[in-house]
Amino acid sequence: MKIEIEDLSFNCIIGILDFERTKEQKVVVNLKAKYSYKNGEFINYVTLCDIIKSTTIKGKFELLEDALLANKEAILKEFPNITKLHLKISKPDILKDAKVSLSIEIYN
Repeated sequence: MKIEIEDLSFNCIIGILDFERTKEQKVVVNLKAKYSYKNGEFINYVTLCDIIKSTTIKGKFELLEDALLANKEAILKEFPNITKLHLKISKPDILKDAKVSLSIEIYN
């Protein structure tokens, strides 16, 4: 099975610039995950969205890299049946002429 979450948007403190440490900015998260579905072990997409939002908001990360790694750990802890995870975090408003993104892909 494969679950996809597209354009999960919320505001949080993330970044290293002075204004990023005091003013929340919009982030957009996209996720694709393959998982083994057996014995009713499914991926609850509401829980998955809650994990991403909670981890990112509470973390107040300076780097997107650290936000990605923390989310990866939290997701795989809750859903060990995930076999492949692609996670992307974007900051659509940080530059006026581009959307900045960072992604990670792991095989579990």
